[in-house]
Amino acid sequence: MNILGVDYGTKRIGLAWMQPGLDVVLPFGIIQTEEREEQLKDLVKLIQEEKIDVVVVGLPLELETGKETVNTKRVREFAMELQKRCSVKVEFVDERLSSFEADQMGGEASRDEKAAMVILETYAGNRADKT
Repeated sequence: MNILGVDYGTKRIGLAWMQPGLDVVLPFGIIQTEEREEQLKDLVKLIQEEKIDVVVVGLPLELETGKETVNTKRVREFAMELQKRCSVKVEFVDERLSSFEADQMGGEASRDEKAAMVILETYAGNRADKT
């Protein structure tokens, strides 16, 4: 099973990849365009080419309260449109601290890729907690 982590932004989408069982999360590039339609097309193409089974999208909740915001709605709408276009399973994780954690990471990956890596690591940790 291939899992893609997505740190969605209106200008850039950070991507990370993992295969359960390998315990490795890798940066997987960025999609850099402000055109929503282009973002969707590029992501659908990637999902199909890489045979992605699950897309994990970071959900931007309000930092203090954890409540949903206008940005949360925008991300949910994007993810649901993605799911319609390629019939991939979409899951969400709280991304409130992903950018902060990404800034603490070393390496060559972009901040957006690192945030997507944190999102996938959170997802993997949540799955492990349930087993």
